[in-house]
Amino acid sequence: MRKKIVRPLSIGVIGILLVILYLFVSKHINIYIPCLFHKITGFYCPGCGITRMLYAIITGDLYQAFRYNPLLFITLPAILFLWIDYLCSLWKNKIALYQKIPNSIWIGILIIFIVYGIMRNLPAFEFLQPITL
Repeated sequence: MRKKIVRPLSIGVIGILLVILYLFVSKHINIYIPCLFHKITGFYCPGCGITRMLYAIITGDLYQAFRYNPLLFITLPAILFLWIDYLCSLWKNKIALYQKIPNSIWIGILIIFIVYGIMRNLPAFEFLQPITL
């Protein structure tokens, strides 16, 4: 039962450490992972600004983090909660909360992200584009 939690927890911790390492190294040598969608199309995807948002969160600049990607900044606590709940469900051998959420809710979340991706490319919603203040 507890062996089930070791692998996802290890992957999560290693992933978080690698992201933190990447964020600090890339900030100092000024090399970032480019958004291929933005490079090819010139449009912002729903995920544009994630790397800069995470760096701003780590350094404590929450307002700037919000400006880089408002939707993901707002949903990040829910994502972290679901990940922790998943690990706890493995630990206690119970069903995780995300498995209890109806498919219609997941489809609604997907639609929100798609609409957000479209809106941040419209002139009326320029404030949704990732900007540095």
